[in-house]
Amino acid sequence: MFCFQDELALQDMGNGVLLKRLGAGSNMSVLHWNMADGSVVPLHQHPHEQFGYVISGGFDMVIGDERATLKAGDCYFIPCDLPHGFTALGETEAIDVFSPVREGLPGDKKE
Repeated sequence: MFCFQDELALQDMGNGVLLKRLGAGSNMSVLHWNMADGSVVPLHQHPHEQFGYVISGGFDMVIGDERATLKAGDCYFIPCDLPHGFTALGETEAIDVFSPVREGLPGDKKE
């Protein structure tokens, strides 16, 4: 029911991308990202809807055929199975919400 910052494990995804899993319910999961300037999450897709909020920094982002530059305070919605990718603009911090629960991210020990 609660999430305490000092109890969350930090996972190094490589290439300047750090992840904290904030938690999951039965229908959604929430992740916290820190990305170094210029870090890239390459084009990918998954069967989850995704909502993201940029806390600081920004992204050059591709969702399907659309491109946008996002800054702190901007957000994004990604439909299921639509290819998307990110490039961090400056040190970037963001929150992502996935539905259904997102498992099997690169770097996971086991799904």
